[in-house]
Amino acid sequence: MTAPARPRRLFLLATIAAVLGVAAGGAAWLLVHLIGFITRFALLGQLAWAEPPSLAGLDPGPRLYVVAMAGGLVVSLLALWSPTIRGHGIPEAMEAVLTRQSRIAPRTAVAKPASAAVSIGTGGPFGAEGPIIVTGGALGSLIGQVIRVSPSERKILLACGAAAGMAATFGAPLASVVLALELLLFEFSTRAFVPLVIASAVAGGMHAALFDAGPFFEVPAHHFAGLGSLPIFAALGLVCGLTAVLIAKGLFLIEAGFRRLPVGAFWHPVIGAAGFATVGLLVPRALGVGYDGITDILTDRVTIGVAATLAAAKLIAWWIALASGTSGGTLAPILLIAGGVGSLFGHAAATVFPGLGLAPGAFALVAMAATFGAATRATFAAIVFVFELTGDYQVVLPLMLATVVAEMLASALLRDSLMTEKLTRRGLRVHIDYEVDPLRTVTVRDIMSSPVNVLPASATIAEARAALSAGRHTAYPLVDADGACVGIVTRTDLLEGQLGDGEPVRDEASPDVATVAPDDLAIAALLCMAEEAVDHIPVVAEGRLVGIVTRTDLLRANSRRLEHERPQPGWRPHRTAARRAARRAAARMAAGTAADR
Repeated sequence: MTAPARPRRLFLLATIAAVLGVAAGGAAWLLVHLIGFITRFALLGQLAWAEPPSLAGLDPGPRLYVVAMAGGLVVSLLALWSPTIRGHGIPEAMEAVLTRQSRIAPRTAVAKPASAAVSIGTGGPFGAEGPIIVTGGALGSLIGQVIRVSPSERKILLACGAAAGMAATFGAPLASVVLALELLLFEFSTRAFVPLVIASAVAGGMHAALFDAGPFFEVPAHHFAGLGSLPIFAALGLVCGLTAVLIAKGLFLIEAGFRRLPVGAFWHPVIGAAGFATVGLLVPRALGVGYDGITDILTDRVTIGVAATLAAAKLIAWWIALASGTSGGTLAPILLIAGGVGSLFGHAAATVFPGLGLAPGAFALVAMAATFGAATRATFAAIVFVFELTGDYQVVLPLMLATVVAEMLASALLRDSLMTEKLTRRGLRVHIDYEVDPLRTVTVRDIMSSPVNVLPASATIAEARAALSAGRHTAYPLVDADGACVGIVTRTDLLEGQLGDGEPVRDEASPDVATVAPDDLAIAALLCMAEEAVDHIPVVAEGRLVGIVTRTDLLRANSRRLEHERPQPGWRPHRTAARRAARRAAARMAAGTAADR
């Protein structure tokens, strides 16, 4: 249920959103450079406050185990102070929205970026975008706990902070808005959309001011064939859907393995660090943020073998690291893994269809969106994100087709996404589909019961008891001679009352009756029932009782949505013609019989 946007509250939320955009931009710059500093110091032996370096030239040795496991120990110590930093953090943000009135502990705003910087800086195969999304969300929640706002408004501020964090990192404000709508807000309204856009726009501006103004990744030449190429991209969507299923189920399986270990969860990040360090010894570029690896795959600067090896190593390292409960994100690893799969598909397609004229990087680009959208169920956000990266409308057609095909396949094979599986294990089922509330589309007049069985205001206790015993109703409105509702008496009132049978029932009835008007929306009756803790709401027009709304009436109105989901018989010409012929024959027979009589 969404409250209407009041101008003053909307202005307040918009102002705070702008502040969050600036704060998220600063936090993104700080986190990215902190990751770069720790990475250079821990893995390369350099002292420099700069963005994360490429690990293409890293020559790892046994020291990598020491560095990675020390990082895992630091993360575990930070998790003792702030347990929500484990994992990529978005499920925890969703849980805060759904069960804790969007309250995130203030320490998360410090512990999450610090733990992520240590984890990634010591070789963790994550990107910076996941932690900064959680950090921005924690900042929004913190402001919403300091100032006087409603839980729904606090949820909007949390989503604004999260979207601003993503926009500040990637410079993709539109995708940031859509991601927040799909995963965090659980509503689409003016009061949510306006602050969300403002926060993302300001954060996008901060990205341009603090980072390079160009696209986050280098992208391939923006040439996508027309209608003739769509089938090949549909096939790519199927491959990406299967890749998303593999990514998700593999992670869930390894997480279950960690939960069965005979050691406490405190030591899991240390064990996971040893695991991804082993992968890093074989494929050093699988460690760290991996942004340069994504660019190399997109621009086809690496061979097929290198792309396949890098994608496989990144997948295994990411599985082990994230399943261990350390601090890290999902977006950058999935982009690299999917990019590798898409590049391999592109090379295979070029071999089978040499006249296609599409670079492997084009398939890699589309595969990134399709796989990420299918694995996280943030399909629209994935489409918009890649579109923002390219800025080319030609990419939209294959991008949309491949992404939704991947989503259909993954949703058929996966019960939960990467974002909801952890919540399902905790007993919280997340419903993220936006649907029209039928109680907001019908009026009280459409659902009320009329005429109403009433008692005169002059009735006695005995008469009221007789009416309740003889009828199927559990409450009766009391009306005076003019038809005005002056009270309502329920079965509970009479059972708990102390008056004798000859006393007026009006003395036992509830005189302060909450009412609604016939032209009110049905949702108003539901809210009135909830606020007053009653089962019956009289409907009054021009001072007279004209109907009553019960819980059954509301359930009946809500069931209309179920009717719209039931398949209806289609039009079958041959059966329709046969039925018409049968009716004509029956009519002739009836006419003949009547004539005989």
